[in-house]
Amino acid sequence: MSAAVTGPATAATGRWLLAAVGLAGFLTTLDNTVVTVALPSIQRDLGASLAALEWVATGYLLTFAGLMPAGGRLADVWGHRRTLLTGLALFTAASLAAGLAGAIGALVAARLVQGAGAALVLPATLAVLAGQEERTRSMGVAVWMASGAGALALGPVVGGYLSQHLHWSWVFLVNVPLGAAVVALAAASVPASRPVARSLDVPGVLASVAFLASGTFALVQGGEHGYGSPAVAGALAVCAGSGTAFAVVARRAADPMVDLRLFAVRAFAGGVAAQVLWGLGVNGVFFYTALFLQGVLGFTPTASGLAFVPLALLVVLVTPLAPLLERRIGAGRTVAAGLVLVAAGMAVAATLEAGDGWGRLLPAVCAIGIGSALTMPLGSAVLGAVPESRAGVAGGVFSVSREVSGLFGIAAVGAVVHAAGSFATGYAAGLLAAAGLVLAGALIAVRTLG
Repeated sequence: MSAAVTGPATAATGRWLLAAVGLAGFLTTLDNTVVTVALPSIQRDLGASLAALEWVATGYLLTFAGLMPAGGRLADVWGHRRTLLTGLALFTAASLAAGLAGAIGALVAARLVQGAGAALVLPATLAVLAGQEERTRSMGVAVWMASGAGALALGPVVGGYLSQHLHWSWVFLVNVPLGAAVVALAAASVPASRPVARSLDVPGVLASVAFLASGTFALVQGGEHGYGSPAVAGALAVCAGSGTAFAVVARRAADPMVDLRLFAVRAFAGGVAAQVLWGLGVNGVFFYTALFLQGVLGFTPTASGLAFVPLALLVVLVTPLAPLLERRIGAGRTVAAGLVLVAAGMAVAATLEAGDGWGRLLPAVCAIGIGSALTMPLGSAVLGAVPESRAGVAGGVFSVSREVSGLFGIAAVGAVVHAAGSFATGYAAGLLAAAGLVLAGALIAVRTLG
């Protein structure tokens, strides 16, 4: 086997490289949430049961999160460019299959393959950026993170529009021309790689896939069916066993898939921890705010989706300023300032009550959007803290921390919401708990990042 180390892009291809990275991140992250609004239409057309619909929504997350560290390792072993192009082609082909699916089983299978393709794409994009000079890497990671945050916010809006005005199949078919364009763009702009000998660490790959897939399944299904149900309890047992096996393999293998010594690097461990805490807070807020806007404030489904548009726009507009601020005051202070703003926005949102409208909501949304944009140096700090030969795995760990923290965030905020006497009271308490987690991330960032 061989690893790949990506050389710096030329000035002529630099902008196209950033575009390819941003679009690849946007496409793969959008499919986390774009399908949710289309589920009722899918149920009517395909006669799907509720359980099958859950698999349409969560099957993508299952393979996406479960295979991502393995995708990062493959990027190091097989080559960053080759892994990225393969993942994009797989994701695009599976999107076509999903859009053309005439039965619920075929749709679920296509969603699982979509997630596998995305698990190759996301860590490979970060690995490609790790080989660039510092300024390009910093801006590239900022674009990558902004595209993900924007996709997360815009997913329900895009999905709602396509399923209402066209057909639910276009939620998937729209990826086909866009995916083909990104494949062509990446093929033209991503630099070639030079091989470096490295083994794949098959036991580590298998243990990590079992650990993350079973953990993701338990989090997704536990919220619906309870953590004491046989399937969820079994998944938790598999998660614990495979996690232990992964740790043992990582310590004993000559060339482990994830070198646990990476977590002894202050900036790497701190950056991953801050990313997890941001994801815990923000993803839980996204999920329950949509319910709060409709159930308590009386917003229509369309207005509820549009409420997240200012957040996405601010992330896109403010992101280019984050590297400039990072160079002036450092990554740690920039990220910490962003996380404090996010926490402040959550605290403001916690004061919303029945009868409030856009005037009370927008300050909270804007604070969360601007603050999230300022966290963009996290990815660059994490990649800059590890050797380039480990960039794929580092990108996989960082990417999966974002995905899994979202699931944990929904579960954690949901536990607070359900424990309260009313949804409105629980929502406010959940937001304050999420704000506390984000503030903890700010403290970690300022102490561990340069």
